[in-house]
Amino acid sequence: MVPQVLIVGAGPTGLVLALRLARHGVTVRIIDQNSGPGQASRAMAVHARTLEFYRQLGFGDTVVDLGIRIEAIHLREEGHDIAELPFKDIGAGLSPYPFVLAFPQDDHERFLVEQLRAHGVEVEWNTELESFTQDEWGVRSVLRRGGERIACGTAFLCGCDGARSRVRESLQINFGGGTYDHLYYVADVKTDGPPNVDLVGHLGANTFALMLPVRSRGMQRLIGIMPEPKTDPAAGHAEPSFEDVRPVLEPLLGIKVAQLNWFSTYRVHHRVASQFRVGRCFLAGDAAHIHSPAGGQGMNTGIGDAVNLAWKLAQVLRTGAHGALLDTYQAERLVFARKLVTTTDRAFQMVVSQGTGGQLLRNWLVPHVLPVLTGFSAARRTLFKTLSQVQIHYPDSLLSGGRAGEIIGGDRLPWVPQADGGDNFAPLRSLDWQLHVYGKTDPLLAAAAQVLHLPLHAWPWSEAAGQAGLLEDAAYLVRPDMHVALALPRQELDALRELVARFQLRFGAEAEPVPASISTSNSSPPPPSLY
Repeated sequence: MVPQVLIVGAGPTGLVLALRLARHGVTVRIIDQNSGPGQASRAMAVHARTLEFYRQLGFGDTVVDLGIRIEAIHLREEGHDIAELPFKDIGAGLSPYPFVLAFPQDDHERFLVEQLRAHGVEVEWNTELESFTQDEWGVRSVLRRGGERIACGTAFLCGCDGARSRVRESLQINFGGGTYDHLYYVADVKTDGPPNVDLVGHLGANTFALMLPVRSRGMQRLIGIMPEPKTDPAAGHAEPSFEDVRPVLEPLLGIKVAQLNWFSTYRVHHRVASQFRVGRCFLAGDAAHIHSPAGGQGMNTGIGDAVNLAWKLAQVLRTGAHGALLDTYQAERLVFARKLVTTTDRAFQMVVSQGTGGQLLRNWLVPHVLPVLTGFSAARRTLFKTLSQVQIHYPDSLLSGGRAGEIIGGDRLPWVPQADGGDNFAPLRSLDWQLHVYGKTDPLLAAAAQVLHLPLHAWPWSEAAGQAGLLEDAAYLVRPDMHVALALPRQELDALRELVARFQLRFGAEAEPVPASISTSNSSPPPPSLY
C-alpha cells in the first residue's frame, strides 16, 4: 500500500504520530537511522496528559502497570534530607491519571514499537533520509539503507528526527536558543539496600542530581551534572566515566552503587525552531523544540505535538478538509513550545545557580515553603496542572471559540467521573469529533448533529460536572485530540455550522477518503458561511 505520510524518526514522537495516523486510517511509513529503539535514553516522566492520549489508543492502563507511580519526591542538599513532597494522587479529581509515572524512554519506545506492529506498521531501522523535494503534488524523498537508495513518494513528510534533524536542516529552518555549560550524565545502576520507589533529587549549585526507579530491570536511573574533572591538565582529557561521578554522587543521594548497567554523557540545549511547517513538511518533538530537564516536559511535549498533528493530517487526507486546517498545528504548538522552553530554562537555571536567587530557592523556599504549600489542595492542583500538561490550551486558534462556564474554546475537555463508575472520556476512544452535553439536549442541536453525522453524547447534570467548570445544559464540540473547539452555552448552531464550513469538516459516516487534490499553501481558510 502506498504510504501517504513519511515519518522520519522512531522515537516516542514519531511512534505516537504513526500510531495515531494508523488509527485514523492513514497509511504511514516510518524510518530511523538507528538499528533499534534507544538503549541509553534519558526521559523518564510520563505525565497525565500523555496517559490520557494513550487511553484513547487503548493502552493507558497498560503503560501505568509497566511503570512506577511516583508517590513522593525526596529532596536533599549537601548529603542531607531537607524536604519530602507528597505526590500520591496529586491530581485527584482532575484526571483519570492523577500522578506522575516513571517509565524510562527506552522501555517506552520498545512498547510503542510493539503497539505499532500490532497495527501492521513496521519501523524501518537502519534507514535514513538522504534528501527530499516537495511541490503542490507531494513530497519525493530519497532514502538510504546500507548502500541502496530508495525512492519514496508521499503526500506529507514529518520530521521527528531529533535535535540534529535532517528534515529541519534541509528546510533551512532556524533553531534558535543555546546550550547549557554543564555536561550531564545518565546511568542505570543497582543500589545496596531496599529498592527505592520514589524520586530522589539533590539540589545544589552545579550539582543537580536525580534518582528514579526503573521497574523493568529493578534498577535506578541516575541523571545529573558531571562534576568538574580533578585530573592533571597535562595528562589530557580522559573520557568521562561513572567512576568520576561515584565519589560525588553517592553521598549526595545517600546511596551505595553495587552494580553499573550502563553510563553515558550528553549536553542539554534549549532551542525552538522558527517554523514547525514548510508546505507539506512538518517538524515535531526534539526536531522542533528541545528543553532543559526541568519538570520532565520534553518527551511529553513531543507526544503532544504528534497527537495534535495526526488528526489534522487525517482530516485533510481522509475527508477532504481544507488544507488551512494544517496551519493550526504550528499556530497552536509553536506558541506553547516557546513558553515552555522559556519557563523550564528559567526554572533550571535557578535550581543550579550559584547566585543569591539559587541559594534562596534551595535553602529556604524548597525545604520550608514548598512542603507547606503542597499540603494545600489548591497548591497541589496548580502543581499538577503545570507538570501534567492538562492545562495546555489554544484560545487563539482559528479552531477555538466560545465560553461556557469556566471552559473556553481551546481548553482541554475537563474530566468528569460518573456515578456509575464511567466517565466522559470513554467516548473519546473513537478519536472522532463529537458533541458533549451536560444536562438537557436541545432537539435542534440533536437534529443538526444527526445531519452532520456528528456523534452526540449527553450526561445528566451532576455536581462533578459543575466542579469541573462545565455549564449546565451547555454543549461542547470536542476535537479528536480531546480539546474543546467550541464552547456553546446555549447550544448555538450558527457557531457550529460556521466552523464546519470554514474548514470543510466532515464527520462520522461522511468521513470517507476523497481523491481531491490537497491545498498545502499557508493560506487563510475560505470565508465562513452558514447552512
